Amino acid sequence: MTEADFFPSAAVVGVSAALSAALIFVLRPLLVRHLMAHPNERSSHVQATPEGAGLGVMVAILAVCGALLVWKLVPEPNLIPILLGAAALTILGGLDDAWPLPIAWRLLAQGVVALGIVLTLPPDFRVLPAVLPAGAERALLVFGVVCFVNVVNFLDGLDWMTVAQVVPMALGVAILWWLDVVPPGIGLLALVLLGAMLGFAVFNKHPASIFLGDSGSLPIGLILAYMLIWVAEAHFVSALLLALYTIADSALTFVRRLRNGEKVTAAHRIHYYQRAIANGFQVPEVTTRVFLLCGWLAILAIVAALAASPTADAAALALGIAGVAFVLSSFARGR
Repeated sequence: MTEADFFPSAAVVGVSAALSAALIFVLRPLLVRHLMAHPNERSSHVQATPEGAGLGVMVAILAVCGALLVWKLVPEPNLIPILLGAAALTILGGLDDAWPLPIAWRLLAQGVVALGIVLTLPPDFRVLPAVLPAGAERALLVFGVVCFVNVVNFLDGLDWMTVAQVVPMALGVAILWWLDVVPPGIGLLALVLLGAMLGFAVFNKHPASIFLGDSGSLPIGLILAYMLIWVAEAHFVSALLLALYTIADSALTFVRRLRNGEKVTAAHRIHYYQRAIANGFQVPEVTTRVFLLCGWLAILAIVAALAASPTADAAALALGIAGVAFVLSSFARGR
């Protein structure tokens, strides 16, 4: 990365962060009056707190990306489809924050958006050409996008929890761009997302003065899924490593609930990060561990992409799985 690359990148992050923070600051009094999250038996907070900061985060992302597109500063791939999809999920999430929507409606809308995103990928775009035919791969990508949107939403249940995952993930994607692994458009999108989340982090630091809400977690999950698809096209193991903690916590919790005969669509508080709180960890201790783990996974993803060898892939995956296992087991054991 050259000095000429660094300063425009830093400016994108700074503008996105400042705009996100300013919008959340302006929106917060309105959200206090109309969109309060009250504690219940499934909550991790103890006092009523406004939610919906995702509206500010997403408007900042859409505005900065829109300005870059107008000024023709965003190279390939075309970001318009993902931005339109993110805008649609921002509206869906905002409606769900205000008036909880049926799960079927949410999944249908997410599926339509995911299908639209996948259909706009280049015709020759392939992630696993040696494993799956093109049609099956596209169908799997749609399913994977919907799943990832929801797992990001599921793990947005603690102050700074989403920040702790998204910041290392977005920074990792940006570094992969600087190393010419992913296209410039994906790298710029990662920088804009990184900045917007840093702006939000100021308000979400424990004890949070505002929550992200579905208006933020759903479209952020979509943007992350889209970036990970492009990382996977370049180096599949790197994409898997970047998302490993987020996938593991949700997938293992889902399997455990299924095995116990629970209704998996019902809200709960038994994700590993939630169990950590019940088992004696403080909120900052949990999010610090998640942040460090996701940072470690990002480093492994970058090393694996640079090495580009089966041996490096296997070693990076082993180290990543070991890190995730260590953190999840510590959450399950508690103090």
